[in-house]
Amino acid sequence: MSIASYLVASLTPYFLKKRLFWFEKNFEKIRQLAKSQPWWQRNCLFLGKGKSFLFSSLVQKLLDLGYERVQEITFPGEFSQRGGLIDVFPINSPIALRLEFFGNIVEEIQEISFKIPDEKRVRQVLEDKLKSQKLFSGLKGLLPGDYVVHLDHGVARFIGISYLVSGSWYRENEVPDTKYKIQDTPLRQSSGGQAKYYILEYASQDRLYVPLGLERKLSRYVGFVEPKISRLGSQAWQKTKRKIKQEVERFAKELLQIYAQREIASRPPYSKDKELELILEAGFPFQETADQIRALAEIEKDLGRSKPMDRLLCGDVGFGKTEVALRAMLIAVSAGWQAAFLCPTTILANQHFQNFKQRLKNLPVGLAVLTRLQTKKEQKETVEKLKSGRVDILVGTHRLLSKDVSSCLFGKGGGLLVIDDEQRFGVRQKEKLKKIRASLDILSLSATPIPRTLYLALSSLREMSLIQTPPKDRLPIKTFIIPWSEKTVKKAVDNEISRGGQVYYLHNRVATIEKARASLEKLLPRVKIGLAHGRMKEKALLKVMADFQSKEIDLLLATTIIENGIDFPNVNTLIVEDASRLGLAQAYQIRGRVGRFSSQAFAYFLHPQRLLMKAKQRLTALKQAETLGSGWQIAIKDLEIRGAGNILGKEQSGSINQVGLNLYCQMLSETVARQKT
Repeated sequence: MSIASYLVASLTPYFLKKRLFWFEKNFEKIRQLAKSQPWWQRNCLFLGKGKSFLFSSLVQKLLDLGYERVQEITFPGEFSQRGGLIDVFPINSPIALRLEFFGNIVEEIQEISFKIPDEKRVRQVLEDKLKSQKLFSGLKGLLPGDYVVHLDHGVARFIGISYLVSGSWYRENEVPDTKYKIQDTPLRQSSGGQAKYYILEYASQDRLYVPLGLERKLSRYVGFVEPKISRLGSQAWQKTKRKIKQEVERFAKELLQIYAQREIASRPPYSKDKELELILEAGFPFQETADQIRALAEIEKDLGRSKPMDRLLCGDVGFGKTEVALRAMLIAVSAGWQAAFLCPTTILANQHFQNFKQRLKNLPVGLAVLTRLQTKKEQKETVEKLKSGRVDILVGTHRLLSKDVSSCLFGKGGGLLVIDDEQRFGVRQKEKLKKIRASLDILSLSATPIPRTLYLALSSLREMSLIQTPPKDRLPIKTFIIPWSEKTVKKAVDNEISRGGQVYYLHNRVATIEKARASLEKLLPRVKIGLAHGRMKEKALLKVMADFQSKEIDLLLATTIIENGIDFPNVNTLIVEDASRLGLAQAYQIRGRVGRFSSQAFAYFLHPQRLLMKAKQRLTALKQAETLGSGWQIAIKDLEIRGAGNILGKEQSGSINQVGLNLYCQMLSETVARQKT
């Protein structure tokens, strides 16, 4: 007996707005409409014992209905295929179905019960899923040869767009004039009209045609490695996706636990001292950007509430994050709390201390620094001052997380902690931060531009502020990609020093850096040269940096140690001796160490006469990224994945590489939404 007794409705906004009883009530009416009307035919599937289906056609139909192919169904809107079995969980039903085939005949249909949230919540999760698929696709500007990820089939190469017109295929620019409009019609139903398809290529030249209307299942692949492409229909993708979904669920649970603790914590709202605020503003040598003003307003709003703040402040190098953090710390101090500025390295802690000392010199604010470079006696004195309330702002490294210091700073159940590049702290320090952060106000700074997809994924958990506009009068850095020559080096250095500036010279090999110094001294006899690298003793390194800051040194010969947030506005020429050894993101970050003021800055990325193809591509991309803040566009395959790894954590980077950043963020967003139920 071939009576259709089960309906599988498509994932469309129309059906998602209907309750389960509506489908039960209108079952016969829907079946009649599906016999004659194309929209209902495309969006409905009727199943019954004894019904005949070509197995592969049924799988394709479920994909066309918008169902996600998974290894094991757990939620409405999913289906799985194992041998001659198909499990499907209709969005219009409280139960799932197991179809057992004999040849092309549905021999058995078994009902499977699942414990799921209430119907209203299921509808909300599915609606959010549709929205997130569109938000996280990132298909704008997709070019042939780019990698994309299909939700059900995995990573593929995008070949192009084709049209099916009256049974014949045409490329995008070859479509003949026709009276028919483009329709989102599945391939096998296209008897007339014009249908648009995205063409994807898998291993062994397998091809998949994705119709308009289902491109929401596609996302641009953004990853740090060359992705692995499998055969179309391979089970490898379903296994990969299941494994990463499990990892995402664990990660989302961890995030939610951290933020749940903060939800129940409270402290008195901060009050502002307008007079102190105006004095600090008056000493700022630049004009605030609109993004800085907006970020500060968002922070002030957070501090004005009774719930502790946890905000991430992201922005490109030199775009003014530290100034926003300093003003936030002043608000905390004026409200009677202490503030701490936590740095990943001693050099940065020392530099921030010197800068804050200059900025706060006209204010009644107690400032101190605490790193392992202080003697035990000096450290003890600083801790005593901290206990007695004579220190309002403390700058330091992970020494701040030591029990004697953290109990003074954070033992009173409040205060502001600013974390400069949290991702650069070790596991042990991060565990300490987790323990103390529930009752604290936290402002985390990140120098990596945050990808839009990551922002969307985390915005429901954590407040974020983005600084994307450069300071006023900031000029783009003039970038030169040329072969190395003594003449170029001498001319670049002489030009900078003649206008009263200073130079960074990057030689990224400690073993030969002394030899490079001897060569430069011979080439530039009148130039005072300093040396900086990571193997130097910290006191010696700080002495060199202090001499460079006070302009006793003209040229700093250094390794990539200068990448780590060092800020000297008078340094406006950068020379990289062998730029072919740098990654794109690293070169982009290092270039941001110059051009921090209104003077025109110059960056010389010198390379050997012969370049490998990949190195040439990186340097070409760097040259194209001369415009301020353009790291977003040109370094998407590098900066974005680096940003995701930094902000989410290194543990997540491997998973991101397997499915791409966009799909990973989509999974994270959907999982957080589901776990919040």
